[in-house]
Amino acid sequence: MIVEFARERRLHNGMTITESAVAGARLRFRAVMMTSFAFVLGLIPLVIATGSGAISRREVGTPVFGGMFLAAVLGIFFIPVLYVIFQKISELFIPKGTYPDK
Repeated sequence: MIVEFARERRLHNGMTITESAVAGARLRFRAVMMTSFAFVLGLIPLVIATGSGAISRREVGTPVFGGMFLAAVLGIFFIPVLYVIFQKISELFIPKGTYPDK
């Protein structure tokens, strides 16, 4: 969604690549963080499980918890950077204005 918002800003508002990436990240930051952290917080019972079957719950919950947390934090920073890099590369080979609009 961050890339889609950034692309839309770039095509229709005439923003630079970097401006559109920052605008897309700002627009989607709250939604991405809310859904990611809701999922992460929902995993806490698996991570701190006790009783019978607790080991298997922890073995499933802990890596999913860590992976989702890391993906949420890194994704919000790396996705706009990757958009900027790949958009600059693509505009070297495809002139601006030749992208088909939806």
